[in-house]
Amino acid sequence: MKELNSMEIKFKAISKNESFARASVAGFCSQLNPTIDELTDIKTAVSEAVTNSIVHAYPNKTDGEIVIKVKLYKTSLVIEIIDFGIGIKDVEKAKQPFYTTKPDHERSGMGFTVMESFMDSLQVENNEKNGVKITLFKEIKSIKNDIKQLG
Repeated sequence: MKELNSMEIKFKAISKNESFARASVAGFCSQLNPTIDELTDIKTAVSEAVTNSIVHAYPNKTDGEIVIKVKLYKTSLVIEIIDFGIGIKDVEKAKQPFYTTKPDHERSGMGFTVMESFMDSLQVENNEKNGVKITLFKEIKSIKNDIKQLG
């Protein structure tokens, strides 16, 4: 797969930056001309991933950072959301619906489930520098359909 374009942004892990992250990724991904539904899916998944990092990666800290990397391909995109916080002790358990480490903070435990439902694939791994790397993959079906019709 040949990469067409890429970007990387880094910002403080504070809740005010969640909307910035969502809008930045959506704006960049718009180069692939996704449908409104596809763009909404991307924004929702990014929002969940960034919120997870803000809430869980840096408990009681205000100096954490989040990095987002986006790679665009002809008919798809890959988004990585990386934090350098405390990591996840049991990734498989954390991916279970309704599992939350903060039930007293009105957390539903649906973040990974939401990400999986809006993207074509999701990978969650503790990264080499501590913290977590979430990789989201999305096929832009509107492009594939356009290519088929032209073919």
